[in-house]
Amino acid sequence: MTWWARARQRRSARCARGGGHPGLPPTGFALLPWLLMGLGSFSNLFQGKAENPWIGGLGLLVFNSLYVYVTFRAFDREKRRSLSTRLALLTMGLVTTGLAAGYGGNWLLFFPLLGLATGANLRGRHLGRIGLLLAAYAAVLAGLREGWREAPNIGYATFLSCMVTAAILSLSEAVRELRAAREELARRAVEKERLRFSRDLHDLLGHTLSVIVVKSEAARRLAGRDLDAALAQIGDIESVGRQALTEIREAVTGYREGSLSTELTRARSALAAASVEPVVRQSGAPLAPQTEALLGWVVREAVTNVVRHSHATRCEITVESAGERVRLTITDNGAPTAPPAPGGNGLTGLTERLTTAGGSLTAGPAPAGGFTVTAELPAAPLDPSAEDAVPVALES
Repeated sequence: MTWWARARQRRSARCARGGGHPGLPPTGFALLPWLLMGLGSFSNLFQGKAENPWIGGLGLLVFNSLYVYVTFRAFDREKRRSLSTRLALLTMGLVTTGLAAGYGGNWLLFFPLLGLATGANLRGRHLGRIGLLLAAYAAVLAGLREGWREAPNIGYATFLSCMVTAAILSLSEAVRELRAAREELARRAVEKERLRFSRDLHDLLGHTLSVIVVKSEAARRLAGRDLDAALAQIGDIESVGRQALTEIREAVTGYREGSLSTELTRARSALAAASVEPVVRQSGAPLAPQTEALLGWVVREAVTNVVRHSHATRCEITVESAGERVRLTITDNGAPTAPPAPGGNGLTGLTERLTTAGGSLTAGPAPAGGFTVTAELPAAPLDPSAEDAVPVALES
């Protein structure tokens, strides 16, 4: 990495910590050079052209001190709105009035500096009125002290410094806030993608490993008495493993779209291998890919729980699509206390997914015994013609 690249990286890190957008003034040091406008009054004191130089010097010191104080507080929202900042601005106005009225000439340039400090601190909808009043006041005082030919220049300089300073600082503050908001949105997007990836891996690996374990147990039981059946189970294990690798690759790239029919076929195979009788019923119009994908996840998770926890002998899976809603019901006759996966995964994660898609998921003991999982989703058709499709009824 070159020196220039490292310097840019360090500057970006400072901006991320709240130092401001690159190239925009983060502190009051950017407003200090404008104090050079007061060099004319300092020259008058140094050359002895000002009456009562001690009073003028004291006024110059007080003005500069107040200017530094209020401009450094202008970059902190809470500080610039505080009472102490407002009192400091008022004191600056009184000192500026005294110096301009007493000395005139170059001392009138303190009014544009006062306008600059006012614009830096009093940002808001009332700033325009305040700027006009301050400019009119400066113009009138300059006209009375030096003649009305000079009044428009002082008034215009005062108004311009007030409004331009407020506009530039407000814009730089808005840019910093937008930058912070963009970084926050990016952080949330990363968290959301991590959550999606963890859910996909949980659902994929949980189901696949359960099927592999069940089929391995079946192969071990059959090896002694039916070698061909055991080899068939081992072939299924190889097929399931290869499919799992494909699905994991698709989940990593974020392009996996589940198929309800595929998941129902796998559910039949997994339940049969676990000595659970599968009964699958499906009726209604074709479903949209997004709806099928979500229901496929529900089938995968619920069947995995049946195989792992229920000790059931029968499992019924029913898909009903009628009107604008589709309902998936999975019921087994096993233990009524079959637990869902821990919080944040399993059925809990699926509940969040379905809720986001406008659906719902409920799970609990069935009235007649066993455990029931019910999922509902909007039944969006594949295309407008699908709404008039003839419902089909399948049972196995």
